Amino acid sequence: MMEISPGKYWGLRRLADSDGRFRILAMDQTGPIVNPIRQARKLDAAPFEDVAAVKRMLARHLAPHASAVLIDPPLGYAAGIRDIPASRGLLIANEWATWEVTETGRKSASIPGWDPALIRRIGGDAVKINLWYRPDVSPEVKAHQLAYLETVKRACRLNDIAFVLEFLVYPLPGESAAEFDGKRPELIAGSLSDTDIMDPQGVDLYKLEPPIAVSNVPDPDGPQAAAAQVAFDRMARHVHRPWLLLSGGSSPENFLRLLTFAYRAGASGYLAGRAIWAKAFSHFPDLYAMEVAMQDEAPRFMDRFNRLTEGLAMPWHAHAHWQGMVEMVPDGERFAASYSALLAPDYQQTGRDQ
Repeated sequence: MMEISPGKYWGLRRLADSDGRFRILAMDQTGPIVNPIRQARKLDAAPFEDVAAVKRMLARHLAPHASAVLIDPPLGYAAGIRDIPASRGLLIANEWATWEVTETGRKSASIPGWDPALIRRIGGDAVKINLWYRPDVSPEVKAHQLAYLETVKRACRLNDIAFVLEFLVYPLPGESAAEFDGKRPELIAGSLSDTDIMDPQGVDLYKLEPPIAVSNVPDPDGPQAAAAQVAFDRMARHVHRPWLLLSGGSSPENFLRLLTFAYRAGASGYLAGRAIWAKAFSHFPDLYAMEVAMQDEAPRFMDRFNRLTEGLAMPWHAHAHWQGMVEMVPDGERFAASYSALLAPDYQQTGRDQ
């Protein structure tokens, strides 16, 4: 059975809806937002004002349709926090948007000056990191990634804040897009079977990429569905915590199909960005047209994901490793000791409740 502390438990509840399903809007993206803005403006760097305007629109028009929002500290928090409803959970990314590239793998790092303690202080309900990972990296790169992961796990435990782990496979230098695409399902399967990366201790929720291609996804009720479902079921067998599916840049229609396979395999929700707002964002730099689409088209996509989630997703507290129970440890003993002290004669004589 999974053990969880009170702060982590409350954080997961804040990220989920009242039934325990995750409907999380991703607006933490840096490259997918910054690079199109830079290109549209024909500048070397995207102006902060443009990036902030986009993130404010995402928060204002789409956060009300979510159970929680994933934001980045450097841009998303500053730009969007005023427009995110207080009733929505706040998941804050801790990893740096750039990474060290070596010939034998990528090395992740935290945003300079940010850590789980600071995320807790500014109101975050949970910490998320993206750990670049593939099973064929060099031992030195793997050791770095696992050490970084353990550092974040430890900080989340110390600050009693929920930890969401995402890991993504990626191409090595010199590996073509076609070559990588052909290896991708095998790389994901290899990562999932790595007991070091999938060690559930300290992880409260996994954010996973689809184990199949995110384009031309087969109809979940069609003749090609069986092989896709096998891939999702195989993935779920390696996950010993509740998990949700990321959209991976898929189209809305493909993501609906991917979600169906994931929910049949036991996923507890989604964490999606571009599948929701990419079409609206494509209107940039026409901010008026973009905002119209953010108000109209994007929420319709999100509502379709939400209806599917409400009908098929497994509540996170019904995951097999919870068994419908939550153990408040080790703080339960501390609470019991405090209650015993409250009943002590010397305490009663103070008359604090008089």
